[in-house]
Amino acid sequence: MSASDLAPPDAARWAARAGLPLPADRHAAVAAVARHIHSVVAVLRELDFGDTPPAPAYRVEEEKHDAAV
Repeated sequence: MSASDLAPPDAARWAARAGLPLPADRHAAVAAVARHIHSVVAVLRELDFGDTPPAPAYRVEEEKHDAAV
């Protein structure tokens, strides 16, 4: 099962397994948030970053400022 088809009882079971028991009235909300997060991550996985260097490679002091518009 993936998070995209996560049902409220499954969300409760996964949360309990992680040591985070949920009140019954929160199961549906947690499942909805998990589905939303999964959909956002799925879109990010489709992006092609090509030769984009990782964030630690960025150096602020090397940035050149140009006021030309």
